[in-house]
Amino acid sequence: MRHYQRALITGATSGIGAGFASELPGDTLLLLTGRDETRLDAQAQDLARPDRLVATIAADLTQAEAIERLVAAAEDFEIDLLINNAGCGRLGAVIDNAVEDELATVQLNVVAVVALTRRLLPGMIERAARAGRRAGLIIVSSTAAFAPVPYFATYAASKSFDLHFAEALAEELRGQPVDVLALCPGATQTAFGPRAGYRSARFPGAADPRNVARGALSALGCQTVHVAGSLSQAALAPVVLPRRVATGLIGRAMRLFVAR
Repeated sequence: MRHYQRALITGATSGIGAGFASELPGDTLLLLTGRDETRLDAQAQDLARPDRLVATIAADLTQAEAIERLVAAAEDFEIDLLINNAGCGRLGAVIDNAVEDELATVQLNVVAVVALTRRLLPGMIERAARAGRRAGLIIVSSTAAFAPVPYFATYAASKSFDLHFAEALAEELRGQPVDVLALCPGATQTAFGPRAGYRSARFPGAADPRNVARGALSALGCQTVHVAGSLSQAALAPVVLPRRVATGLIGRAMRLFVAR
């Protein structure tokens, strides 16, 4: 695992984001963001120590003004690791879901990722080159990125964007002092499922978020795409199946979840 001095983690108060905050070395200074200021403050108290600064900024990254505030804070913090983890989605048919929910998915999973990456990468690369170090960028995609997912269409499409964006960036930045990783977790023990409309309290076989984060940090600098967990390897099956067949099979499976 490479050592980073200052990290920004979006969506840091729970799930994989909280896993990253816990798994980074104790001397990595942290800038954490999420929508819940109370939870951010509690998390900062848990993670802080006399020689470690943990700063927080409450921000709803579906809003342009919040992105601007976070960019300014991250530049002042002089981050060398950006973890674009925050994400949302809504189960159900697109035409049945609220328009606001579908648009928020695109704003958070796509627009915020591009905005933060584009605004912060130049400074990260410049500082890394000046210090003779390497910067890091992790974009949290999903195993849903590998195929169309009926009844989770906008989310899966947004995560496909994240995957392709990260892979293309990795090639564009070849030769620069920065490592890029697309993290593709499958089902994970987070609050994402209930927020997305999955009624069951737990998804069978869901991975521990700290294990997912630990695997991603180990993969950063060694590969550009990391599919987390052995069960998640099944997500690659649609890659070798005809797309129409894969979409039909996934659609039938997803109808079971939507109906629960």
